[in-house]
Order: sequence, then structure tokens, then C-alpha cells
Amino acid sequence: MPEQLKFSVEEKHDNMQAKRYLKEVHGLSTRLITRLKNTPEGILMDGKLLRAVDFVKAGAVITVNLPDEQSEYIEPIEGKLEILYEDSFILAVNKPPFMPVHPVKQHQTDTLANIVVYYAHKRGESYVFRAHNRLDRDTSGIVLIAKDKFTINKLKNGVKKTYTALVHGKIEHGGTIAKPIGLLDDSKMVRHVLSEGTPAITHYAPIAFNEQATLLKLQLETGKTHQIRCHMSSMGHPLVGDDLYGGKREFINRQALHCGTVEFTHPVTSEIITVTAPLPNDIENAVKQYNI
Repeated sequence: MPEQLKFSVEEKHDNMQAKRYLKEVHGLSTRLITRLKNTPEGILMDGKLLRAVDFVKAGAVITVNLPDEQSEYIEPIEGKLEILYEDSFILAVNKPPFMPVHPVKQHQTDTLANIVVYYAHKRGESYVFRAHNRLDRDTSGIVLIAKDKFTINKLKNGVKKTYTALVHGKIEHGGTIAKPIGLLDDSKMVRHVLSEGTPAITHYAPIAFNEQATLLKLQLETGKTHQIRCHMSSMGHPLVGDDLYGGKREFINRQALHCGTVEFTHPVTSEIITVTAPLPNDIENAVKQYNI
């Protein structure tokens, strides 16, 4: 994780209490500020110790020395990593299909987390693996990884993700699906539209279509497990290749779903960052097979 955060105090924040400044202006949590109180030189102003009850001055440089973090051990494994964006706070990679994001019982050493940990160690970095978005094993595309707790908290509700999907059937107009989803009592994996389920909202718009299939752009207001797959199936348009939700695997052997664009406001610089990942070959080939 990065060792420090640095902020220059603007004139409009002159004489603001340090705790309020860090919390309201830069989004540090109360818990983190409390931890910083017990961290040697946790908060400095122009190189001198700054207490949470002190006041910041316009033009001063506030330095936050982030406390060390401990994480569950993830074995570093060398592997191919397609990096789309990286700085001291964020890493964005293009995850291939058939790769889990996190280690689970059946996959302990062949996950994105294993490869990222190896990559970080090779660069002399050490940070907790925190993926902002958790793509299904068979879904490809952008995974955004925060290198510290401050960054993951700032990103929590401020990332706009756009997916591309190939679905069965013809969809001529865009729309919104607002249907709650959840598990049936006898189901451990497949999601269903349920009146007592968790609220879920999906926006979709066609890119190209014919009578057989439609290429869609989708954005989520909620990020529920299998949300796009469940919602599109409930509309009678399951994803091509998604046999779990009624799709056919004649041209692709996984759900044709890809996270292609991620946009966010950088938590430290406030710059608008847009990251893109091209549609993978297997989905491109399926689109061609359907003559779209």
C-alpha cells in the first residue's frame, strides 16, 4: 500500500478543524482517523505533528502516514497480468474469462489475486488485495483494485461500470429492468426474480441486433450476484453461452459478458479516470457468427 497521502489545503478550508477537514474534504473514515492518532507521525502539517483537534492552514501540506495493514495470506503466483491503469493507489487490470478473482476452496492458486500479489511483491509493494468489483469466474473485463483502505472506501459508490453482453433474441429499444432477485430455498447458485428478493436495477441499450441476437451495453445501479444474467433471462433474452440461465453454447463456451469501461473520480487527485478493455476474441467471434 502507499505509505503516504498528501493534501494541499485550499484557501476555502483555512482554519477548518483537522478531523473535519480529513473526513469531509478527503473522505477519511472516523475509524481511520482514530487509528492515525495512535500511529507515530500519523498526521503532519508542514512536517509537524497535527492533532485531530487542531486547525489546518491555507497553503499548508497535510501528510497522512497510513498505518500498516495485515491481510489473509494469498500465495504469490507468477502469471500474465494485463494492466490497463496503475498509480500509487489503484490498479486496473483486464481479467480473462475462466479466472476467479479471489481464492476459494476449489481455486487456491489460479486466481487474479494470486497474480496481483506476485506482481506487487516483484515491484517491492505490499498491499491488501481489495477488488472493488468482483466479476464472475467466466465474465471477462476490468477489475479495479484499491491499494489501501482509504481508496477502497472512496471508490465504494463512485465507480461507473459499463458492460457489453450478447443476448439471444431481438431487442430494438433500450430500457430498465427493476426486479428484485434472490435465491430460492433449494438453490445455492442460480438467482431468480423474487418479490421478496433484494432490489436490483439494470439499464440496457442495444448496439446492434437482428432476429437472432442483440449486442447490448448495460449499466447497473445495483451490483448483485448474477444480476445481468438473471435480469436478461427474466426478459426472455438470456446471454449467449449462459447455459445456467437458458443461453445456448453453440458459438461460445461461457456467458458472453464483458466489463468494458470503468469511470471514476480519482480519490486523491479528483481527476476523472476512464479505463477501457476491448471486447475479447470469443465474444467478437460469437457476434460474427450471428451476423450482427
